[in-house]
Amino acid sequence: MEIEITTFRTESGYSDARRPDKVEFVSSIEDDLRRRDFTINAFAYDPLEHEFIDLFDGVSDLSKGVIRAVGDPVERFREDGLRPLRAVRIATALGFEIEMRTLIAIGETLECFKRVAKERVLDELRKIMRAVKPSVGFEYMRETGILEIIFPELLEGYGVTQNEFHAYDIYTHSLYSADFAPIDKPLVRWAALLHDVGKARTREVREDGRVTFYNHEVVSVRMAMVMLERIRFPKKEMEYVCNLIRWHMFNYTPEWTDSAVRRFIRRVGVDAVADLFDLRIADFHANGLNLGFPPYLDEFKKRIESILEAGDAITVRDLKVDGNDVMKIYGIGPSEKVGRVLNELLSVVIDEPQKNEREYLLNLLREWAQREGDED
Repeated sequence: MEIEITTFRTESGYSDARRPDKVEFVSSIEDDLRRRDFTINAFAYDPLEHEFIDLFDGVSDLSKGVIRAVGDPVERFREDGLRPLRAVRIATALGFEIEMRTLIAIGETLECFKRVAKERVLDELRKIMRAVKPSVGFEYMRETGILEIIFPELLEGYGVTQNEFHAYDIYTHSLYSADFAPIDKPLVRWAALLHDVGKARTREVREDGRVTFYNHEVVSVRMAMVMLERIRFPKKEMEYVCNLIRWHMFNYTPEWTDSAVRRFIRRVGVDAVADLFDLRIADFHANGLNLGFPPYLDEFKKRIESILEAGDAITVRDLKVDGNDVMKIYGIGPSEKVGRVLNELLSVVIDEPQKNEREYLLNLLREWAQREGDED
């Protein structure tokens, strides 16, 4: 358990909507509690007198599951522009409701929220994504206007109907997908939230009345990159999320050869395959029609597991030769060509795994180098 120790203090003047212009240390716990954000954070316990000091009915709000600002909510939110999102995050994490006056004040103080550092916003969003149902938080954000500031792209799907395979509009389906993604896999949840963000921009109604979203996964990747960069999402995590979005529409059939399965693993990435399946499962759960999972999903997963267990080469690191061998045989130094040659070797081995033998690959390299020399 982490214990923080501090003196009682009061704060005043928040010209940057974040830090107080003035901090005064006081001797009164009552004065200290008055500066707090929400009533559930604004009561204290006196261990000597064995009694609660609860000026704002925080204990009652805690028992009722209510998030209520201390005093005037508009003043509290203007003191720190992050507090509106913090209210949403606490309500989402605890399964509480935001009291109406406090909820209305969020929409009235959005100018202060706009001035908050993106890194602080991301920190709160990460906590929302760790809640049992992050959809609750995003709905609060939509209702109060926060979502329009952070992710207006998500709202493009609000009220936009899909096809016969979906009971919900694009926006609701996206939120429920995040709910159904594993709670211990935050990046899968981010991918689930954004996997269909490009659908509204690719939606077409054919002459027969059928609704399509061709290439929405590609558009979704482009949009997700812009959205995640906006909140200062770490680059490597953003690339991972976008990779899951890019391949979430994989269309496996039992006719796929083992080579095709290996190429699929190579494209997606060995480390991302399991997460991609989790995303696909969340996507199915969130369609709202209880259609169940396609029978091919388990079969595909087993084929992938079998190939990985067999140790088949999937990346150039799995080859029995490396860049040094390529440079030595071709008589070249480090360059892009080394990578190209290794990838050509990998293509050979993916089609025929038994050829991943060092002597065979060295001979193949010599043959290619000789042929290239003859052509010159």
